Amino acid sequence: MTGERMAAEVAEQPEVLARLLASAGEIADVAEQVRRTRPRFVLIAARGTSDHAALYAKYLTEIRLGLPAGLASPSTLTVYGSRPDLTDVLFVAVSQSGGSPDLVDSTAAARELGALTVAVTNAADSPLAAASQLHVDVRAGAELAVAATKTYTAELLALYLLLSGADASGHAAALPEAAARTLALNAPDGPGGAAAVAATLRDVSRLVVTARGYSYPTAREAALKLMETSYLSAQAFSGADLLHGPLAMIDDTVPVVAVTSPGRGGQAMIPVMDRLRSVDARVIPVAADGAEHSGLSIAADGIAEELLPVLEILPLQQLAWHLAVARGEDPDRPRGLSKVTRTW
Repeated sequence: MTGERMAAEVAEQPEVLARLLASAGEIADVAEQVRRTRPRFVLIAARGTSDHAALYAKYLTEIRLGLPAGLASPSTLTVYGSRPDLTDVLFVAVSQSGGSPDLVDSTAAARELGALTVAVTNAADSPLAAASQLHVDVRAGAELAVAATKTYTAELLALYLLLSGADASGHAAALPEAAARTLALNAPDGPGGAAAVAATLRDVSRLVVTARGYSYPTAREAALKLMETSYLSAQAFSGADLLHGPLAMIDDTVPVVAVTSPGRGGQAMIPVMDRLRSVDARVIPVAADGAEHSGLSIAADGIAEELLPVLEILPLQQLAWHLAVARGEDPDRPRGLSKVTRTW
């Protein structure tokens, strides 16, 4: 069977989350140093999967900290040589490997331009960690499959601990157990889930993933996982943007994976789901266990909305794995890709 590495790394995630929570004091120390600088604005830089973690951090920053935040464009600093005034700006660079030259160079430039720089990586000895004033280690352990799984959820939790204020680790304490239950819900011998959904998508060539709020990064990461492992043309839209035009391409050949977890983001998806039903769309929900649906389930009980993205992506990773294997592909070794992508 192919994809053993990806499957093993997906299964490791409850353990990774528990290990990261055990080191929450170190992240709290970094958060305190950031708090003392009283930043006026937050810029977050990343590429690929980590860019979706960065988008999650943008939601956290604006909602939890009440600060404006933006996703940095590294090329403005590297390719174009722009030198904006970054005094009193917090610049957070997120990278699994910490090795991409554009992130390293843009972080070094941001530091020279007055920003406080924080690297969030899975590699404490990486060039990015060295270029930053502060570093958060996500402690995911070696990730061998090309498709990132455990490093993504570890980045999400690390960013939550960094940006969510006092007692963030206490609020996240139930997350490892909830992750284990979510994986079990969607296992082949579980009550529903990924293998059954994958069987229905085996011959699909296009797919849309949609969500709102904290869950929107989940939609983007899920689309990327499906593209890089099963070679689908998968597109991600916020629920609001989907209704502004892309809805026109939805028909019975383009399934829609809709993340409808509990909370305000899930409530905001209700009119989107109504509209999808009105056009007879083929919808695969990602929803709380116990909800009336035939899709993918998460163990959401007792988990705050802002932490649900850590759980939502798990059955979608399982789906990507099952679908790739069903289509005869090896999700450990996507064609044309390598573990570290070096851009400038």
